[in-house]
Formats: sequence, structure tokens, C-alpha cells
Amino acid sequence: MRKETGVRRQESLRNAGVPPAMSEAKKDLIPDLRFQMKNTRIILIGLLVLALSSFVAAQNGPADQNLTGRTGTFAITGAKIVTVSGAEIANGTILIRNGKIAAVGSNVSVPSGAEKIDGNGLSVYPGMIDAGTNMGLLEVGNGARGTVDVSETGDVNPNAKAFLGINPHTSHINVTRVNGITTVMSLPVGGLISGQSAIINLNGSTQAEMADVPVYALVINFPTISTFAGFNPFTGPRTINFNQAVKRRDDRVKEIKDIFEAAKQYANAHEAYAKDNSLPYPETDLKMAAMVPYVRGEKPIVFFAQRSRDIRAVLKFVEEMKVKGIIYGGGEAWEVADDLKKHDVPVIYTSVHDNPFNQDDPYDANFTAPSKMQKAGIKFCISTGDNGANARELPYQAGMAGAFGLSKEDALKSVTLFPAEILGISDRYGSLEEGKVANVVVTDGDLLDPRTNVRYLFIEGRMLPLTSRHTEFFERFKDRKAAERVP
Repeated sequence: MRKETGVRRQESLRNAGVPPAMSEAKKDLIPDLRFQMKNTRIILIGLLVLALSSFVAAQNGPADQNLTGRTGTFAITGAKIVTVSGAEIANGTILIRNGKIAAVGSNVSVPSGAEKIDGNGLSVYPGMIDAGTNMGLLEVGNGARGTVDVSETGDVNPNAKAFLGINPHTSHINVTRVNGITTVMSLPVGGLISGQSAIINLNGSTQAEMADVPVYALVINFPTISTFAGFNPFTGPRTINFNQAVKRRDDRVKEIKDIFEAAKQYANAHEAYAKDNSLPYPETDLKMAAMVPYVRGEKPIVFFAQRSRDIRAVLKFVEEMKVKGIIYGGGEAWEVADDLKKHDVPVIYTSVHDNPFNQDDPYDANFTAPSKMQKAGIKFCISTGDNGANARELPYQAGMAGAFGLSKEDALKSVTLFPAEILGISDRYGSLEEGKVANVVVTDGDLLDPRTNVRYLFIEGRMLPLTSRHTEFFERFKDRKAAERVP
């Protein structure tokens, strides 16, 4: 670089704080001093970042990560056992061994060496199942983008797998499982085709340890009929007429159909090449490859739809494309009961705690919907539809449905056996039967009662500590003295 001379050189030195009488030798040290000061600032910033990182680590260190419990042979004796699939056992024993329910009944012999748990006054239930969450994909929705992994960019992402994005150490897992929820389906969101869901148990240090079905269903946000066309800050909401809204919905549905047809052609081309490699080698397309088992009806598709007209559109699509469908949302599903039964499409109902959909709906419209579905013969289950933070409310939502017409037995089944049947995992979960996975909850009262406390918790036969961010804060602050008033 060309050296500054004359007036410009003197002016630069004055700006740098160099006295005019300083020798030329000392003046030449100025660039070095500036370099050292710059390095010092960088070091100080680095130390500050490290200090902040240490603070964050102290708030979310290993002690706060999800503990995976301990294995063993456990015998819960003298308890009321609510099998869900059969009769209650007033004074029974349940034996847990090698991650499974080894025996359950009133005359179970306890092997030597088993850890006995006195169940006097306690009740034993199967772990609850929330069939619709974003568990592990989102921690803090606003302000911590690095903790959000619920969706991918773009509109069509069938190859996106929720399983790969799940954080096994999210604080939502502890908070949820200590309330008796042991299994969830975690779904991606966003776009037209969001990706593929996973069924996981709420215990494990890695995604692989948690997964029961790593890749379960394709998730589609089925296009809806909406007259809303955007918002203008000066004139307010913009709308289109109903016929335009229908056309716009139909155009989007056609996009999905075109994708399905392309996936079928992709599969046919690869199968033809496998039989005759003299044919041109078909290109690999990860998105199309991910679609194949769904467009062929081999695996289920979860369609998000709330309104009755949108559910009817989904059922028409399912019939035309010959695929396996599950309605997710289902706010007005009870209104289309006959069509749902005709196509054998179940409903994952997520609206118990939502506001009614129409302004003239009664206040309890969403509370009574599960009982209406049950009376109509619709196969359904109750889900929170939550991102994870409030999935712990699942028993309370089922309890609310039970208070508004759903029988006590069906309210319990709606969060245990019914979701297991809908998800195709009832051979392993949803009830207390010999040979099933030992996801077991021991309580001091009715599982759906907010006043009930979970006393013991087992996931895949591991006894888990009943700790969470909530219990830790409670213990930390329960004895805090009230602050004295400042005069």
C-alpha cells in the first residue's frame, strides 16, 4: 500500500491520537498498535460469547437433558389395573420384563429378584398416545430459529422425514411424558406436501432409540375453499367470490393429482428397467421415490382438513386415487359420518380446545364433537395437534370430551387404544396385555382427571424419573419467600 505523506500523513496521525512531537520511529508503530487493539477487541468479544455460551449451557446442561431411566424386572402388585381392552382388575399384578408386559392378572406369580412396587390405592393404565404433534421438531417458535425444524422450504417435500429432525433432548419430552403420554406421532408441516411423519416413544438418547415407526405417513395440507385473498393495510382484508375460491382449490388439488401420477410413472419406469436393463436408465428423483409407497396405497396419507366440505373433497380424492387416508383435524367430521364410514377413513380429532368454527356455533361445539363421532360410528381418536409444549394436555382434552357426552370408557380409549388402532400399532400399544410393549403409567387417581398425579412411569419397560422443567422449577422456587415491600 502506498505510504501517506505530507499533510494527509500528519492528519492521520492526529486522528490516531499521536502527538506532533512523536518521533518517526514511534509513529511507525501506530499500525501495529491498531492491529493489537483490534485483536484485543476480537478476543474480548470471543470471551463474552464463551461466557454467554457457558451461561446457556448451565441453563440447559446435561442435568436438564432427558434421562432414559433404568431397566429391570418390575412387579406392580395390589393395584387397580385398567386394561382398556378388557375388564378392569380390582386387585391385580402386572409384571414388566425385558421391555414387555410379561403377565397381567389377579393371580400373577412374581419371580424372585423382581423389584416390587406396592400398588395399594394406585391405578395402572397403558401409556397415552398423541397421534398428532410436532414433538421434537420445535422448541421455541419465536426468537430461536435454530430450534425450529418443522418444515422445509418449497411447496412439495415428500422426501422430508420428521424422524431425522427430532431433538431427543427437547424439554417438551419430559414435560409431556410425566403426564402419562408415552408415544406420539410427530409430523412435519408447511407447503402442499409437508413430508413424512414418525411414530416415536418419548424416551431415548437418539432418534433411532425413540423411533417405533421412523417413516409412517405422508402429510398433505389438503387445499381448502377460502374466500380470503390477502390483507391490505389500507383497505383491510381482500376477498374473492365463492366460485373463484372453489376454482382455486380445484387447481391446487389437480397439482397434487399430477404429482401422484408422476410418482406412479416414476415407479413403473424403475420397475421396467429392473426387469430389462436394456431400457434407458431412469433418472433418480428423491421426491418421486418417496411418494411411491403412498400413491400405491401401501402406506397411509395424513390429510389436514377441518371443514366438512374439505373433508368431503379429501374422501373424493382418496377414492379416485385409491390411497389410504387419515383425516387430521376433523373439526366438522361428525357432519360427514356416512362418507367417512363408507371409505373407512379414520379421524385424528385435534379441536377439543379450539374455538368453535362458526360464529353461531354453541360454545361446546368442539367439546361434543367426539361423542357425536362415536355415536355416528366414526373411527376416531383425540389428539392435541400441538407442537409439543402443550401435548401434556392430552388427558384433559379427553376428559373434557368425557364431560360432554363421550362415555368414560371411550374417553380413555380415545387417547390409548383408538389412536393405536388408527396408526396400526395396536398389536404393541394402547392396552395392557401380555406381550405388548411395557408403556405403563401408574397413577393415584383417574388418568383423565387434572387432579391425578403420575406415581410411576415406564416406557419400553424402563422406569423413568418423574422430572421435567416444570418439576425442577417447582422444587427450586416452592420455598421462595415473598419479597419485602420497598417503602
